Amino acid sequence: MTSELTINVQPDSIQIAITEDGDLVEYQKESQEVSFAVGNLYLGRVKKLMPGLNACFVDVGCDKEAFLHYQDLCPQFASLKQYVKQVRSNRKKLAPFAKAQRVPLDDKSGSITSVVEQGDEIIVQVIKEPISTKGPRLTAEVSIAGRFVVLIPFGDKVSVSSKIKSPEERARLKQLVHSIKPKNCGVIVRTVAEGKRVAELDSELSILYRRWEDSLVLAQKAEKPPHLIYEETSRTIAVLRDLLNASFTSIHVNDEKTYNEIRDYVELIDSDKANIVKLYQGELPIFDNFAITKQIKSSFGRIVSYKSGAYLVIEHTEALHVVDVNSGHRIKAGTQEENALEVNLGAADELARQLRLRDMGGIIVVDFIDMALAEDRQKLYERMCQNMERDRAKHNILPLSKFGLMQITRQRVRPVMDVPVDETCPTCFGKGTIRPSILFADQLENKISRMVRQMKIRHFTLFVHPYVYAYLTKGFFTIKLRWQFKYGFGINLLPDQNMPFLSYRFIDLKGEEIDMKEEYEIL
Repeated sequence: MTSELTINVQPDSIQIAITEDGDLVEYQKESQEVSFAVGNLYLGRVKKLMPGLNACFVDVGCDKEAFLHYQDLCPQFASLKQYVKQVRSNRKKLAPFAKAQRVPLDDKSGSITSVVEQGDEIIVQVIKEPISTKGPRLTAEVSIAGRFVVLIPFGDKVSVSSKIKSPEERARLKQLVHSIKPKNCGVIVRTVAEGKRVAELDSELSILYRRWEDSLVLAQKAEKPPHLIYEETSRTIAVLRDLLNASFTSIHVNDEKTYNEIRDYVELIDSDKANIVKLYQGELPIFDNFAITKQIKSSFGRIVSYKSGAYLVIEHTEALHVVDVNSGHRIKAGTQEENALEVNLGAADELARQLRLRDMGGIIVVDFIDMALAEDRQKLYERMCQNMERDRAKHNILPLSKFGLMQITRQRVRPVMDVPVDETCPTCFGKGTIRPSILFADQLENKISRMVRQMKIRHFTLFVHPYVYAYLTKGFFTIKLRWQFKYGFGINLLPDQNMPFLSYRFIDLKGEEIDMKEEYEIL
């Protein structure tokens, strides 16, 4: 299996696509101004205690107050709370963290009111982004993740990833980390640390510990909560940190600043792989060039086709996600049972991809086609479990019930990825009537004439739908060539798969859009 990472940097957002053997398996779109990301640390203030829920609400600067449950306080919460109080009481000198006193938390099944008071200043970490009407979900068990290890302030254990199976390697890593871990800290050794030398682990631990100390300095100097004291690395770097392995053959990015950032990071963690990071400078949009736009358009939406006419119907609700498997117009020789099994196995393959692609979390209920044989139902369950092995999110899969339903729970840390694939008519804006489409080329020429002769803009790129592009460039003496002879060869025409059919976009040499919409087009 070969994996590729493609990053599309736009002025207002960053889009990240991961493909495995050419198939899109993960897609993330993040606003450039995103806040309250998973992993961020805040100095927050307790606003409200909820004894009935055994939880409290904390102000971390979000529109909705963040939720902190008693079970998320962790055994070292009392130590952390006391140390924060000490840090906040002396703004001139930071109390040494290595000498911080440990105070055990009394009881795992205790009450929130016994350890937290309204107005308390505490350090918390986001573990779930704001979803729908809910604010962020918080934990007081602070952790700072690196590629090889995770640092846990006030922890006291060294844990090794269960995916490292060799007892000798587990013992070696435990012994190494015990000898180099900072005082008053626990460490989790990640799977990729297998076989690494002590120097590499020690170097990363030192970096993570410095980040924690820098966060404490910000907490000390903050005027008043809420205050962001540690920001998780960008989504792109986080993806690389968690996923980069030998299967990655290329990383394409269309922005020079992001390219340099990624190349420096890859060089730092694996200098042999630095050459797989490539700066894309082509004229076509990067996702169009690598055939990702078409996969996005076909993979999202309510109905998803997968093979031989079969399709999934995916519905999202507040409480759960519901998936219905349909054979569609699929016609194939064989018994009904054989056809049902084949359709269901194909659905299991596509569903595992959809869960990763849309980042669907919570409860997922799947209505497969009924099968009479118990061995076929078992075969489907095993196929689903096998497909989900590559999923990074924590999940649990139950065998089919007697009604033919499969229940899946999957960790939810951010809102489900929903990409609108239905397009509103760009000419009538849903009103149902449009100007004659045969006049569209003339309309574009009028705009080009106005730009060149009145606005004196002689160099620009015109993006249109691929069908329109094909029409404008067909034949020997094309419409595009005629425009260039008439208005100058500074005119560049390119297809964009994201454009609705009779839509267009003018871009100047600086990459900024030139607004050429007329009044009747925006009514």
